[in-house]
Amino acid sequence: MIGPSRWQLPDPWGASAGEELLGVGADLAPTTLVAAYRAGLFPMPTGRPGALRLRKKSEAVGWWSPDPRGILPLAGLQVSRSLRASCRRLHVTFDTAFDEVVLGCGDPSRPHGWINAEIRAAYGELHRLGVAHSVETRDETGTLVGGLYGVEVGGMFAGESMFHRTTDASKVAVVALVDRLKAASEPDQRLFDVQWRTDNLARLGVIEVPRERYLELLAVALELSPAFSSTR
Repeated sequence: MIGPSRWQLPDPWGASAGEELLGVGADLAPTTLVAAYRAGLFPMPTGRPGALRLRKKSEAVGWWSPDPRGILPLAGLQVSRSLRASCRRLHVTFDTAFDEVVLGCGDPSRPHGWINAEIRAAYGELHRLGVAHSVETRDETGTLVGGLYGVEVGGMFAGESMFHRTTDASKVAVVALVDRLKAASEPDQRLFDVQWRTDNLARLGVIEVPRERYLELLAVALELSPAFSSTR
């Protein structure tokens, strides 16, 4: 059990419509991160989405609550014919290469990189505590070719980042994760948070909801047991 945070985090319920960066500071301790996700917040550099820059360790972390918020309704996942073929071609594992997946997501050659050593260490600790999880996509040789990682608190899974080294590898990980969440109890009350809706995510069925609606869905999801509880 992770205890309470020593920080007083901002309350998204009190934020103005459209306001997204709600606070700057605090730390990336497990207690802080879990408290933030439970409150509807997540950490990220203070640059605008889509124009993120690699955060230096001396810079303070920003706490975000997008309005509107991107979510993927489990029943609304859209899988194209080509993606179904990729799902048959690639193999998926869970929690077998967390650090490798985070490294892949934080590849400095990718545009708008923000996952530095401090982020990797913080989420690596959450993984060791059974709160952060990875979905790995592998080719026929077992080589890691894509995946995603995120944080699960109760019945809320917050997708943090994903990467691919071959076509559809990250999308295959999303499909496998949705299947995992749907197989858990009360799938209609579970929440798959993706932070912001992008054109790429929209093709998978990601929608936008107002912040207040997101917080209502979050409150319900937090009452559920994690879908990954049986793996740790």
